[in-house]
Amino acid sequence: MDNSKWITYFGSYADKQSPGIYTYVLDEQTGELSSVDTVSGLINPTFMTVSQSKGLLYSYTQADEGQDSGAVLTYRIDPQSGALSLAGQQPSSDKSATHINLDHAEQFAMTVSYSEGTINLFPIQPNGEIGPLSDKVRHEGSSVVAKRQDSAHPHSIYTDPTDQFVMVPDLGMDTIKVYRLNREEGKFVSHDDVKLAPGSGPRHFAFHPSLAYAYVINELNSTLTVFAYDGQAGKLQEIQTISALPADFSGTSSTAEVQISSCGSFLYGSNRGHDSIVVFAIDKSSGKLSLVQHISTGGEHPRHFSLTPSGRSLLAANKDSDSVHVFTVDQDSGKLTPTGQVITIPQPTCVRFYKLPS
Repeated sequence: MDNSKWITYFGSYADKQSPGIYTYVLDEQTGELSSVDTVSGLINPTFMTVSQSKGLLYSYTQADEGQDSGAVLTYRIDPQSGALSLAGQQPSSDKSATHINLDHAEQFAMTVSYSEGTINLFPIQPNGEIGPLSDKVRHEGSSVVAKRQDSAHPHSIYTDPTDQFVMVPDLGMDTIKVYRLNREEGKFVSHDDVKLAPGSGPRHFAFHPSLAYAYVINELNSTLTVFAYDGQAGKLQEIQTISALPADFSGTSSTAEVQISSCGSFLYGSNRGHDSIVVFAIDKSSGKLSLVQHISTGGEHPRHFSLTPSGRSLLAANKDSDSVHVFTVDQDSGKLTPTGQVITIPQPTCVRFYKLPS
């Protein structure tokens, strides 16, 4: 597969009778997406992560009616087509996972359950498959927004650039819970609680690829918070909070995903309600953000998007309009331009890329 093409995976809300994970090929030269394969038999595989080095994709399925636990799943990626085949599964210990990620060393898979308020840790076995659960932590707490913040709701999970500390934005607590990863025992060790403004609702998180800054997108008040990050101490210090919405917007909206360009110059966030991607320039001397662009995602409720590893394209997954729209990325300004390429996928919720071996 040439350098302009990427295997592209989409997770979605789905029942067991319908496809849940979709495999496509993206041609960055044309913006065209071509269908390869689908995976059925899963309940709401809404998030995934990919190991480029191992040729594996990791996801989950939620618990079926009458079951106490869903499962975390390992799929092998076909080196010719990118199609997926199930390699293994483990009980997830939660009925409904929300997010899955790997540490940088790919020694552990980590999941969170928004509805159950838990985070889980699973060692990766020598064959790359997810092993049995080694730790589970339940968050306890609340904040000021009725219903959404009556209890803890961890929404996502990430290791820091040193691979020593784990960041868990908890929407229900208005807190980023920081853990130290005890690799020898396969445990989360509580390290710090980083409080955000009441009613913020921290959701997803991103570290700058080369500088000591980190960013969280806050779902409930549609803001982004910038932190200075001390990797040796595992400490975040807030330095800016900025709205993700236009100044004249007066409707109802919430944020979802945040990503940073591989060059470290631009940050992208999604607005659901305003139904847009917001683009910010990153000041590399301070980490602070300045507005570049708001652009429509072409559909409704962009729950997720991803930049291609090349940084030349962005794919926006519009859950409520069953569509994925393709954008080109201007390498100098960071601005997005729609290509006009659109595919239909029922309730898409996650976009991931993989490069086939040459």
